[in-house]
Amino acid sequence: RTPAISRVVPPSSPLYHYFRACCSPPPKATMKLSLSVLAAALASANAFTASPTNIAFSRSSVVLEASRNKNKIASRSKWAAARGYGAAVDDASDVAAGLMTNDDGLEYVRLANANGDTSDVYLFGGVVTSYVTGGQDYIAVRPDAKMDGSKPISGGLSHCWPQFGPGEIQQHGFARNVNWTVKSMTDTTVELEMAPSDYTKEMWDKEFLCTFSVALEDDKLSTKMFVENKGEESFDFQAALHSYFTVSAMENLSIAGSFAGKEFLNKMVGDEGEMQTEDREEITISEEYDRVYTGVNDPVLKDSGTGKSLTVANTAGYEDTVLWNPYGDEGMGYNNFVCVESVKFNPVTLEGGSSWTGDMSLSAGDL
Repeated sequence: RTPAISRVVPPSSPLYHYFRACCSPPPKATMKLSLSVLAAALASANAFTASPTNIAFSRSSVVLEASRNKNKIASRSKWAAARGYGAAVDDASDVAAGLMTNDDGLEYVRLANANGDTSDVYLFGGVVTSYVTGGQDYIAVRPDAKMDGSKPISGGLSHCWPQFGPGEIQQHGFARNVNWTVKSMTDTTVELEMAPSDYTKEMWDKEFLCTFSVALEDDKLSTKMFVENKGEESFDFQAALHSYFTVSAMENLSIAGSFAGKEFLNKMVGDEGEMQTEDREEITISEEYDRVYTGVNDPVLKDSGTGKSLTVANTAGYEDTVLWNPYGDEGMGYNNFVCVESVKFNPVTLEGGSSWTGDMSLSAGDL
């Protein structure tokens, strides 16, 4: 495969090693909506599906469709209830902050400010799973996500560290599937820490310390990933926030930024992907997407269905953007989220005693 890859991506490019690895064989948030309204809205958007069972084939197509719709709504209501949606909070300012536990036993920190905004940060994976401002949650968690710690949470601002994608260790590294510890917290801030453990040393024996800070400010949600080399020898790493953001429907979404004229790796073309040049000022998605845009770190999501925008401000460390959506996969709920990932694609070489910072904030606005 190597000669074919080199025709697509120059061996000198960091994308070459990444994609070569890709092609190798595999070795409780709240909302104001009631459950019924939410379920009906999800059903109308065809975001998630549930296969009906025990339906007699002799029934008319009208009855079949009605039964299917009923089952879909019931399934989505159950999904929503499991994640706390529908437990209406008319007075959002009464939402308590602090350390909490979900129904599956996972601990998370609920941040809340005087405006009624909230954010949930799970200790497992150090992942932010919710950012509610103005009554709308801008961070998505997939309907097929496991919230019990049995696997990394599929959604939120998920860490990829110290590796992004496939490579020498497990896919996307280990930061997303270990328990982080709370270093400090207030009603509006939390600081989590991840240090080496027996589990991490088995695959990556480096002297590191990662601190992830989240601050719920009046007008934005700010995050900081701070990586320290506590040893004497240097080590290399990649870093990313595999961020899932809510979408009313994919047909309503566009993503602005400095995309026009930039080269990107389109991993959905052929077996080995293809380097292409973007000619659009704003990206729209109507097919399965997996694209690596190096040198783009200023995306703005625009949702005509909600009339809202979300600015992803990468002010330090994160230099690249990955766009991903499993278009057509209803089990994943493709129609109601998009991944706009903040990435440091070129490996960072961190000398002993040195540090690296990745700053990313989210700001919601009106179109």
